[in-house]
Amino acid sequence: MEARYNLKSPAVKRLMKEAAELKDPTDHYHAQPLEDNLFEWHFTVRGPPDSDFDGGIYHGRIVLPPEYPMKPPSIILLTANGRFEVGKKICLSISGHHPETWQPSWSIRTALLAIIGFMPTKGEGAIGSLDYTPEERRALAKKSQDFCCEMCGTSMKTALLPLTSGSGSSQADKEAKELARQISFKAEVNSSRKSEAEPSNSAGLNRSATLPEPQQDGATRAFRDPASATSEAQPSSTAPAQERAPSVPTNTSLSPRQRRAQQHSQRWAPASNDFNRVQQPRANPNHTGSTVLIVLLTFALAALIFRRICLANEYIFEL
Repeated sequence: MEARYNLKSPAVKRLMKEAAELKDPTDHYHAQPLEDNLFEWHFTVRGPPDSDFDGGIYHGRIVLPPEYPMKPPSIILLTANGRFEVGKKICLSISGHHPETWQPSWSIRTALLAIIGFMPTKGEGAIGSLDYTPEERRALAKKSQDFCCEMCGTSMKTALLPLTSGSGSSQADKEAKELARQISFKAEVNSSRKSEAEPSNSAGLNRSATLPEPQQDGATRAFRDPASATSEAQPSSTAPAQERAPSVPTNTSLSPRQRRAQQHSQRWAPASNDFNRVQQPRANPNHTGSTVLIVLLTFALAALIFRRICLANEYIFEL
């Protein structure tokens, strides 16, 4: 196998080292690469004691990416167990479904301990998870001892060392539980940070969209909604004209665009009463001018008639 791979590759070096470390099976786990593929491993783990999986021996695959250990492996169970789906990539904080929680310092042994530690936990709808009843899981645990892998030829009856009550077994159980607790806690912390970051971003967008609102004065609101601004700015009928004039905003924190909007609204959007009062004097000069024009035309017509009469009398006298 060594001749088929680049021994200078970090992934190959790492996998060759881990294969040598996991060569000898223990009473809780064992894993080795396939003879023709260094990046696909088959593993066997024993069900955690004092759980629904006690007495079960479970077999599966670990598919490693070429970027290992910088990227996490994918884990697939091949033995029916009632906790993980068979033949499907399971979703764990240490698997390829969560690359954000993977640490390059973890190894295949870490993944095996994580599988053992996660088996008694709840599936909670995760990808590849199952929530069988305790009775179904105990029945599958007993049945798993007769499983034999068709790909690697491993038999569950001889895959692991006989279970003993030595210190090594208890130490493996403690490591599996502690690792599952740490990985689960890390995943929960990352997901909570992500969920907190998303509302903060959306809140920031909402604040940026509504930030200019408190800085708007009556003139700016009139430019947006003349009816509402007129009702707010309309004074009593007995107040002087100077009091009814819109006040100049004194908020120096307005942006140049907002100040231009205020000036534009003050210039082109006056109150309805002021607009009518400004337009009313313009109607009176027009009416007076029409009257004067009519009077002048009348006098001119009278002058023409009078002149014709005078001319007619002079003609009669000459005759």
